[in-house]
Amino acid sequence: MKLELDEKTYEQITQLCSEGDSAMQQNDLNQAYQHYKKAWDMLPEPQHEWEAATWIMTALGDVYFYSKDFAHVISTLEYALACPGGLGNPYIHLRLGQAYYEVNDLDKAADHLTRCYMGSELDLLGEEDEKYLNFLKSKIILN
Repeated sequence: MKLELDEKTYEQITQLCSEGDSAMQQNDLNQAYQHYKKAWDMLPEPQHEWEAATWIMTALGDVYFYSKDFAHVISTLEYALACPGGLGNPYIHLRLGQAYYEVNDLDKAADHLTRCYMGSELDLLGEEDEKYLNFLKSKIILN
């Protein structure tokens, strides 16, 4: 069964996330975090069952990634994997792979970067620091 938010809550959450996205574009990570956190707090319990949880957690994961807080990237995005549509989402696997790479958990980095590649080919990996693609090339054969 798919849960749907009431229209008012959905609009408020999407507005907060839009404001968070704008703050991210301006590299204001603290402000972005505040907007995404407010959006998260608006989700009814159990929060992980809402589709919005997936994109809010992914956005928070990005804030942590650009803050170089890789432990929080991992905990946030591992949670996002359990939300609707999280498992198999190439972007979530990309960020998890990068975070695991940065904390030197190379087996998990390879696993998540491979999942990203399988879901998006080079669409996502090609836009990131080439160290992640080079690492993946050392683990699997890319088409």
